[in-house]
Amino acid sequence: MTRREVFLSAVAGFAAAKLGYSAEDGSELIGKMAPPLQLKDWINSPPLEMTGLRGKVVLLRWWTEGCPLCAATAPSLRNFDAAYRAKGLQVIGVFHPKPSGQGDLNLVQKAVLEKQFTFPVAVDWNWTALNRWWLFQKRDATSVSFLVDQKGIIRYVHPGGEFHEGEQGAMPTHATCHRDFAAIKNDIEILLKA
Repeated sequence: MTRREVFLSAVAGFAAAKLGYSAEDGSELIGKMAPPLQLKDWINSPPLEMTGLRGKVVLLRWWTEGCPLCAATAPSLRNFDAAYRAKGLQVIGVFHPKPSGQGDLNLVQKAVLEKQFTFPVAVDWNWTALNRWWLFQKRDATSVSFLVDQKGIIRYVHPGGEFHEGEQGAMPTHATCHRDFAAIKNDIEILLKA
């Protein structure tokens, strides 16, 4: 492990501990290689795979239609994409229908347009990628986010809920949303400089 990797791992571990995340919240995934996506349906992009994204920082967010937490986070995803795409960030939305296995690609395309997502969006119809990345053990939320470094290593996990600036969202208070947004933004900037 290089000095840079040791440093980034320490920063990620410190951030997880500081934010009070436990293994149930995904901190056990920090420092591990990101699993493959292996998804065939994509909007705004041909199919992407994690190995093909090496050299970029990747922010993945699983989301579903009708989820107020996902809707509250959508502007943050657009803002991160606009601010950091040219600097090497790849934002990927991963739609997962509820219940799994059901859906219509035309409805997903409509939701992508409504949310004004111009970045790639994969469709995880049967939650195969979600299970590989997140639900291989009991978790409380499915709308999880991952920040992956240029070498394909998971550096941050947001275990669900919303993250954003401002006071509009699904939660009654927004201190946690603001804290999480700031942590993700900070980690994106650190990883882009690495």
